[in-house]
Amino acid sequence: MTTEIEIYNPKELGEPLGQYTHMARVKAKELLFIAGMLSANRSGEIVGVDDFDAQCRQIFANVETALKSAGATFENVVQFTTYLVHSQDIPKFMKFRLREFPKLFPNGVYPPNTLLIVDRLVQEPFLVEVQTIAAI
Repeated sequence: MTTEIEIYNPKELGEPLGQYTHMARVKAKELLFIAGMLSANRSGEIVGVDDFDAQCRQIFANVETALKSAGATFENVVQFTTYLVHSQDIPKFMKFRLREFPKLFPNGVYPPNTLLIVDRLVQEPFLVEVQTIAAI
C-alpha cells in the first residue's frame, strides 16, 4: 500500500486564515506521531531564548530531523498542532510561516494546523512548541 495524501480546502469552508489547509485525507501504511518539538538542540540547550524566530527555526529543524529518522520528509506531514505562550506572538508565527513554509512545502500545499495559546510550556524560556503527525 502506498501513501496517499490529499490536502484540500472544501469550498464551503472558505479560505484558511494562514499557511494551512482545512483538511488532510490520508491512506497510509504507517502514521508517525511526533511529540511536541521545542527549540532545544541535540545537547538539550535552549536555542533562541527571547527570540521567537530563532525558536521556530530550531523547532522545524527538529521536526525535520524526526521525520528523516523515519524515512519521511515534510511532504509526509498531515497535521501540525502549534502551542504559543503569548497571543502577541501570533503575527510573528504567521510571518515565520509566510517566509519559511514555501521552502518546506515547495508545492504550496500546507497541512492542517491547530493553533493554541497556553499558559506556559515545560520550561519558561520556551515560547512555542509544534506537534506533528505524518503518514508514510
